Amino acid sequence: MKIATVVGARPQFIKAAPVSKVLRQTGTEYLIHTGQHYDQNMSQIFFDDLEIPRPDVNLGLGSASHAVQTGQMMIGIENELQQVRPDLLLVYGDTNSTLAGALAATKINIPVAHVESGLRSFNRQMPEEINRILTDRISDWLFCPTNTAVENLKQEGITRGVHQVGDVMYDAALRFGEIAARKSTLLRRLELAPKQFMLATVHRPNSTDSEENLTNIIEAFLESSVKIVFPVHPRTVGFLKKFNLWPSLQESAAVLLIEPVSYLDMLLLEKNAAKILTDSGGIQKEAYFYQVPCITLREETEWVETVADGWNTLVGTEKKQILAAIENFNPQTQQRALFGTGQASEKIVQLLNQ
Repeated sequence: MKIATVVGARPQFIKAAPVSKVLRQTGTEYLIHTGQHYDQNMSQIFFDDLEIPRPDVNLGLGSASHAVQTGQMMIGIENELQQVRPDLLLVYGDTNSTLAGALAATKINIPVAHVESGLRSFNRQMPEEINRILTDRISDWLFCPTNTAVENLKQEGITRGVHQVGDVMYDAALRFGEIAARKSTLLRRLELAPKQFMLATVHRPNSTDSEENLTNIIEAFLESSVKIVFPVHPRTVGFLKKFNLWPSLQESAAVLLIEPVSYLDMLLLEKNAAKILTDSGGIQKEAYFYQVPCITLREETEWVETVADGWNTLVGTEKKQILAAIENFNPQTQQRALFGTGQASEKIVQLLNQ
């Protein structure tokens, strides 16, 4: 079987990696990178360190408005599909690349398989939510990471082609966590002792673009009694400077500012953090995988299971709630096997080959 895979951002390469490894043992794969997110870590060393295949083509489309970006991606992806003529198209997650790939394939009668199907935040102000809903509507195979995702689809009247396979990110976390432990030297370089610091990431527009929200988050970090390691994305730096929050962070002894780190370094930080503060969906799950308490700087999450299981708490952007969670949130429950056994990739490939 010949499968074309569309990805557009570094997290999607991480998700695709374990599936690609299994896929290429039984068939062929043509990997299309839209270039949706430019990442300086997407170099040869990225692919070498993670032992994952390089893209067959990079469309290099970069940033633009949602409409322009999605439209340009559809044109580029359609051109590739017309030349390659795969048996099906595989997409991951909820980016514009995901939707563009699914639409382009459907228009020329190529079946679509969607990995991470059925996720819902129930917040349609998030572009990702629209991408998820539309991609699920036009997919032929819907690979769900959890029972909750299956139920979400059922509530929308979607039951055909739905399979609960577990989470490919769990597959990746197990595989790459071991590689990170071997290769990353970040803790030693930053002189960090395991479980003696918290890790923070802030990047979503709701957190960064609002002066009130970003100020609340940063003030909570500054007033915390625990050391916080904060890899800061350049876009976030821009808003921190715009709202005059950058100087106080630079002067703080409580917050360690560092530049964005590689994926392996990030995994090592996550595994060794006492707690994680984040507005990222993927990091919420990785925190759960590594049994690290997660404080989510949002009002909702796609990963409701992590909250129900007691290992994730939603605090929004209120300073008092953030500080209270930093000081007092300590999960006492035993984790359940919510995301499978680390064999989601094998299950997906097996189902596609039937």
